[in-house]
Amino acid sequence: MGESDSILLPIELLAAFLLSVWCAGRFLDRRRFADFGFRLSPSWWFDLGFGLALGALMMTAIFLIELVAGWATITETFKSGINGIAFPMDILWALVTFICVGIYEELLGRGYQLKNLAEGLNLRSFSAKGAIVLAALDTSAFFGLLHAFNPHASMISTLNLMLAGILYATAYLLTGELAIPIGYHIMWNFFEGSVFGFPVSGFDPGMAFIAIRQSGPRLWMGGAFGPEAGLLGTGARLVGILLIIGWVRLRYGKVSLQEKLATPDLLIRKHQQA
Repeated sequence: MGESDSILLPIELLAAFLLSVWCAGRFLDRRRFADFGFRLSPSWWFDLGFGLALGALMMTAIFLIELVAGWATITETFKSGINGIAFPMDILWALVTFICVGIYEELLGRGYQLKNLAEGLNLRSFSAKGAIVLAALDTSAFFGLLHAFNPHASMISTLNLMLAGILYATAYLLTGELAIPIGYHIMWNFFEGSVFGFPVSGFDPGMAFIAIRQSGPRLWMGGAFGPEAGLLGTGARLVGILLIIGWVRLRYGKVSLQEKLATPDLLIRKHQQA
């Protein structure tokens, strides 16, 4: 694979995911693409901004804790990882990559899998709330297991990524939209790899605003897998879930599961038209 191919790959994957989910929604589920969590109202974009800020904040907190504890030392700034490409373009490519990953992983994991699974469970012996919760747990476990074979993966990294799935699902279940999960996912990865130079789920980003050398305990820092395999990552996910719940309470006045996620959209529209 040539260098230009590797640069275009995230965009090609995003296009493939968008097309496949649109086709599945149109011809199998009989639902609009917006019903997967893309009702792009001003409120949606405002929640996206919160998700972006929260993802950046949580990773910044991890970096500052490691720096203050003496577990991380800054060794270089404006480190470029692709030979022959200037740092600004290198970072721009990384940002585009993480934007694409954040969108298609949340579209698949939460927007498509969780919603369809919740609807299927709700048509059986589960209540709408029970179906939503079980679907969230199942898809979060799947999300963690998808990363279980990444380089340097461990039991803690897999459990932490399951917890990450629960965080994304929490935001989706409380708002019915993918804005917060997408924003958080993008900025968590971008700040992790391209701002602070941590490994991202076992992969070295190669470029970063700040390159670091780590010397602290693996249990807390995650070692070569990155913060997602350490207890600091666990704490950040738990705090993130609490802040998402607080945000929903502040924005919408209450915290409740969006039971419509377990109801086929055709039924919702027929009820609204009746």
